[in-house]
Amino acid sequence: MSESKRIIAGRYELGELIGRGGMAEVHSGIDTRLGRTVAIKLLKADLAADSSFEIRFRQEAQASARMAHPTIVRVYDAGDEVTLDEYGVERHLPYIIMELVTGDVLRDILRQRKLTQQEAIFYATGILTALEFSHAAGVIHRDIKPANVMITHSNAVKVMDFGIARAVSDSSATLAHTNGIVGTAQYFSPEQAKGETVDFRTDLYSTGVLLYEMLTGKPPFTGETAVSVAYQHVSETAPAPSSINPSISAAIDSVVMKSLAKERNQRFQSASEFRVALTAAVGGKSVSFFEDGGQPPTAPLQPIVEELAETIAIPESDPFAELLASSNDESTNPVTTVAEVSEEAPTEVMEDGFSLLGFENPSSENGEQETRVLTKPRAEKPTAGLFWGVGSGVGVFVIGLVVWLLAGGAALISFGGNTGTKIVVSNVVGKTYEEAFASLTGQDLLVAKQLQVSSTIPAGTVISTDPPAGQEVGAKTTITVLVSSGQELALMPNLVGMTEQDAILAITNAKLVLGTITQSDSPTVAKNLVMSSDPAANQQITAGTTVNVVISTGSVLVPNIVNLEISDARAQLTAPQVGYVVETQVDPACTGTTGTAVIAQSIAPGIQPQMQTIVLTLECLVN
Repeated sequence: MSESKRIIAGRYELGELIGRGGMAEVHSGIDTRLGRTVAIKLLKADLAADSSFEIRFRQEAQASARMAHPTIVRVYDAGDEVTLDEYGVERHLPYIIMELVTGDVLRDILRQRKLTQQEAIFYATGILTALEFSHAAGVIHRDIKPANVMITHSNAVKVMDFGIARAVSDSSATLAHTNGIVGTAQYFSPEQAKGETVDFRTDLYSTGVLLYEMLTGKPPFTGETAVSVAYQHVSETAPAPSSINPSISAAIDSVVMKSLAKERNQRFQSASEFRVALTAAVGGKSVSFFEDGGQPPTAPLQPIVEELAETIAIPESDPFAELLASSNDESTNPVTTVAEVSEEAPTEVMEDGFSLLGFENPSSENGEQETRVLTKPRAEKPTAGLFWGVGSGVGVFVIGLVVWLLAGGAALISFGGNTGTKIVVSNVVGKTYEEAFASLTGQDLLVAKQLQVSSTIPAGTVISTDPPAGQEVGAKTTITVLVSSGQELALMPNLVGMTEQDAILAITNAKLVLGTITQSDSPTVAKNLVMSSDPAANQQITAGTTVNVVISTGSVLVPNIVNLEISDARAQLTAPQVGYVVETQVDPACTGTTGTAVIAQSIAPGIQPQMQTIVLTLECLVN
């Protein structure tokens, strides 16, 4: 081994630099003990002394190590590389040993070309599959974006970089609360932008943003600064994808727009629900995601008003006095609850009008708007005038608006069921969703539709309701209606050109079942790669369908063409099933005229390697 080779932990040979991020560099490498190629991720030396970055780095290793799934980049090992600097001082450099994935970062693919609709849906399905697994393991990614998704050379999806992921069970004293929230503004969820607690649905929002970008060629919100982009995530409604790409159907529009709902309860509630709805949309099945079936709100302040309306207790006496009193209590007022930094953290100086949003906008090396959301350290006594928003003026305006609504426009806001009127929920099980919607709304109830795959109940038929039929509820109570989406559909992946292992992985990820694997000769498909599949690629098929695969032997059957005329011999050897290149020669000892009959072939008849050049020797005629 060359002396110039650097060895990490006495085991991992450091290779060339293959990637660089905001806090780490990634090198190719070799695990000399097991003899396998790996990726070695090293925390940047200038950040290693920063405990917050070291915590994030270790957190990535711990989160990733909990998950072993084909759609998630595996972590094999982690530790500290201890070295001495030029002054003899001991330095600790954390490292992570990961699976080496060969392919392209989705960010780079999006910069190079527009994806087809099939590609966008296929990649989104892979990301959602990864999130299903990570969420089941109790891990929220919190930074889903194109730079964190790899597309392998076999077109498989790999989600990576759990550097700011955290376990759901973490206490409130997490990294998110002590050092702010880190992510990318273009893919922020509204709750991330506001510094609120995140959950699984945060990842689903970011996936929706990424799906939007893959379908249309641009993210739903853009701006000159990260602050403006994050503000749009909180307050503005994105245009429907079909308004940018007319080929997108209304069904797919509905899935994307549901994933981008500002209110978490109006989004998909799980990655599997998102994936099922997306697959159903490809087949033309739309989803309904607003309780009253209406369109997304457009007024910038409406999400804030709705949040206040849902959380502020409404006294019978003096709502204005009560509202002002509640503004002095940060623990109960959602408007004043913001993410905080530790007391030891330096106070950030914000000079723009959005300072209370708590954003800063450093430029990353790759030009993306990497944003660290911070707020000022909590003061000893909360200030009554501190409101989340564009400024204190907007905060006061919002309070005034809510009070006005409470006083004179109460009909415009629903505060939940009216306990004064009892309504018995109708039995709509077995009816179509349209019939159920008409029946329940006719009872002065609100309806929220949820889809569930069923192999026994026809699509569009109600499976159950929550609250169930016969239960007494108040007027305007929301009834969740569980509707069958029919048998689960899957998009048949394109397996041609994949290795057998990658093909099996793609079949499994698509919720399909591997059938037979047979071998067949091929003049063009390399040995051990997939030639064809049944069903063929890019079809919508029922989940669980058996997929049969044909693998190339890398060989062809060479015919015996001795004694044939050169024209006939050439025709047989260059035919599609053989695909050879034909050259001719004459015996150098021949002193006569060259004939047209073949007397010898350089490659013998029978099973031979594909894509060869065969030399035919022509007869020599005696003069």
